[in-house]
Amino acid sequence: MLHLAQVKKNPTSGERELQLLARQKSQYLWDVSYSQMSDSPIISREAAIALGEGVLVLIELEENQQIVKIYEAKDWIISLIDTYLTNEVITPEWVKQEQERIEQWRQEMTAKSLDLTRRQLELETHTEQIQELETKLKQEREELESRWEKLKALEDESE
Repeated sequence: MLHLAQVKKNPTSGERELQLLARQKSQYLWDVSYSQMSDSPIISREAAIALGEGVLVLIELEENQQIVKIYEAKDWIISLIDTYLTNEVITPEWVKQEQERIEQWRQEMTAKSLDLTRRQLELETHTEQIQELETKLKQEREELESRWEKLKALEDESE
């Protein structure tokens, strides 16, 4: 898994170490929760010795936190800036359009949710009506069978 890290000097020992700042979750999604922690995870001091203090690096880690590869982050950061922060890709207008699109989507989802709720209530009402009709039909059937039995009994008596 790819991580963004910074070479830091340990205040107690004076040794350099790699402090994790962010973790890649998918191609375009990063978790920056490390950067909000005062005691973010520290990785291999040996790997940090050859790097200057404050340098940002990309680290490929195995699941057991062993370093597979270390890349200098400069080119990656420049490509991010080029992709997202130049040529006015992300402008205030773009952000406003995205906000409007999200609000429209939210309103559509709310309307669909309300429609589904209405349909569910209608189905429940129809189900109750059907159950009432079934109960009523069952009672009428029992009453008809009872009358039929009485009629048969009267015919048998008259013969």
